[in-house]
Amino acid sequence: TVMDILKGRKVINKRGDVIKADEILRETDVLGYFFSAHWCPPCRKFTPVLRDFHKELKHCQVPFEIIFVSLDRSPEDMMKYMHESHGNWYAVPWSDSLGKSLQDQYSVNGIPSLIVVKKNGKIVSRDGRGEVQRLGAQIFKVWNR
Repeated sequence: TVMDILKGRKVINKRGDVIKADEILRETDVLGYFFSAHWCPPCRKFTPVLRDFHKELKHCQVPFEIIFVSLDRSPEDMMKYMHESHGNWYAVPWSDSLGKSLQDQYSVNGIPSLIVVKKNGKIVSRDGRGEVQRLGAQIFKVWNR
């Protein structure tokens, strides 16, 4: 399940603070894994859309969170990208093997990609990006069924 994959793991926020993934999951019913990189133009175009979507859901106190999995070329590129255009969500530390494990587990072979999963591990969308772009915040009701 999502809990098992993230159990005992740590994520970071934009400021570089380290947070236990377990703590985030306590407040979350639906999780979006955002696979992206600064060097990718479609990623840079979608990230502000995702930021606004995330902000709207957070404003409505919806139990949704995003974990960014960077495919950037360096930790500096990753942090620059996060500061430039990301929302107030979390990220797998650049050097952590968890990023590659998640990429393999969800068979991510193109970016940007938003894989949406329930807390129990069930994948509710492999096309989170397209759904967010087409339906905006309304899509959360479908994801959280």
